[in-house]
Amino acid sequence: MEAIKLQRKYPQFSQEEMMGLINRFHQIDVDGKGAVQKQDVVKAVQDAGEASYDQARETLKEVNLDSSGRVELDDYVDLFAKLRAGRNVSAGSVVKGKVSVKGSNASVQHTINEDERTEFTRHINSSLSGDAHIGGRLPIPTDTFQLFDECKDGLILCKLINDAVPDTIDERVLNVGKAGKLPNAFQMTENNNIVITSAKAIGCSVVNVGAQDLIDGREHLILGLIWQIIRRGLLSKIDLKHHPELYRLLDEGETLEEFLRLPPDQILLRWVNYHLKAANWPRRVANFSKDVSDGENYTVLLSQLKPESCDRAPLKQTDLMQRAEMVLQRADSIGCRKYLTPGSMISGNPKLNLAFVAHLFNTWPCLEALEEPPPMEIEDFDAEGEREARVFTLWLNSLDVDPGVYNLFEDLKSGNVILQAFDKVVPGSVVWKRVSKPKEGQELSRFKAVENTNYAVDLAKGNNMHIVGIQGADIVDGTKTLTLGLVWQLMRLNITKTLSSLGKGGRGVSDADMVRWANGVVQANGKSSSMRSFKDPSLRTAHFFLDLLDGLRKGIVDYSLVHRGTNEDECRNNAKLAISIARKLGALIFLVPEDIVEVRQRLILTFVGSLMAMG
Repeated sequence: MEAIKLQRKYPQFSQEEMMGLINRFHQIDVDGKGAVQKQDVVKAVQDAGEASYDQARETLKEVNLDSSGRVELDDYVDLFAKLRAGRNVSAGSVVKGKVSVKGSNASVQHTINEDERTEFTRHINSSLSGDAHIGGRLPIPTDTFQLFDECKDGLILCKLINDAVPDTIDERVLNVGKAGKLPNAFQMTENNNIVITSAKAIGCSVVNVGAQDLIDGREHLILGLIWQIIRRGLLSKIDLKHHPELYRLLDEGETLEEFLRLPPDQILLRWVNYHLKAANWPRRVANFSKDVSDGENYTVLLSQLKPESCDRAPLKQTDLMQRAEMVLQRADSIGCRKYLTPGSMISGNPKLNLAFVAHLFNTWPCLEALEEPPPMEIEDFDAEGEREARVFTLWLNSLDVDPGVYNLFEDLKSGNVILQAFDKVVPGSVVWKRVSKPKEGQELSRFKAVENTNYAVDLAKGNNMHIVGIQGADIVDGTKTLTLGLVWQLMRLNITKTLSSLGKGGRGVSDADMVRWANGVVQANGKSSSMRSFKDPSLRTAHFFLDLLDGLRKGIVDYSLVHRGTNEDECRNNAKLAISIARKLGALIFLVPEDIVEVRQRLILTFVGSLMAMG
């Protein structure tokens, strides 16, 4: 019956062809449920030689699937009808280094950089090879769009985050699927909640990307997120803490304080120029695009880093493509041919050039060790302050402030970032005509910076924040405790405004309200743990937070994974579990396990506030 019905609908197929299509669909539908995953269909079409992976994938976007996103028999036949009609024959074709793909509707198209897709896929293949959960799915082909389909269940992206910043995600909470099958739609959403919230928690700029975008395989959004994660991992150790010898890169007359303001990509440029100068080479680089595109600066840099392996022969080659290949061959000889292709070097691709140079620095920094530690011109800072500064930096970046914050105390000095944050937390509160902004390439004068920061302090007072003894000049001077105090008050206002908007009749939410709410959720779930305040020492075991999470969604906590908390390691494991479960629920959590174990009062308030905003 179904064959006759389908043949009437699709008369272009003979009876024999239709029976063949039906049989092939049933071979894919091993469960006999009548609906299969899109990716399984695309692979089956490719394996049968009916169409390329990308042609089948793009054509399937034109098939009207139901809300489940799974392919039924009628959809399968419709796909073949469209393929036979010659739809998307050129899908996946590269034009001037770009590949076009359909967007969320027929009128939208996005372009993907071919070299970026290829190199990021290679990075994933090499970094995650042998992984217990997803190693069997690797290597992913580097010349198709399969990468984006493989990312839909969230597992590869979660693993990539842990590769970039180890221990960010407790992998015990991941939904890995059973017997080689993908997780179901609900489990995919949970995994992708972990991806989005964890990416933000390690400082990635994730704007307008949700779990459903990842499930739908939205190519330009996924590629952008992959780059953010890879970039975070590559730049994570380019600082004085990991490399005190970077002190050698200070310019004449430059203070350490000024050097600390530089973001990692600027430190990398400084590092390249340091070696070019040491090589008596007249050129310098100011970017990762035009200034490195002819391969000359790379040739000299490599020969300065490893003269025994890298000569300057590429300088004699006049053909740019051949010179670029010669440069990369020399990089290969020292184990650093990664991310960059001859074409992306010549075109000046800033992402791939940055990745190449960062990998080079991480492998061969070649800076002579200091005979004595650098003279720290900045006062010692207590551990609690450092922890808070880390969380506040991540929080400010999650608001999408521009420029991004790397060093909290240096980057707030002009007042511009803190005023942007005010305008995000209290929309329309900042009269931008009153705000001075630096001209490009210049710093704001102290007078103008104090005007801006005084304005920020006035806004704080106007919003009933507890501002005692803080003046704008304190922020400009980088006084740490006072800067932390102002940012904390703003972050707390953000939390309470969010909670007030969810009910409470617009009434402000106090610490006591939050503690009362958390205890109520735990007790309603039949658990005996409780908290007296945000500095309750018993919180260090994380038992209360796990009970709170289980109260928000019964069964979300596997208590067989929970330790008694008799020592620091057990407490840390519990805290790590609680943070990852909270992110699985979609909560935006910035603290790390140590913040719970050491009962950091302010940071624990942010944790409970994020859960209360969901609950």
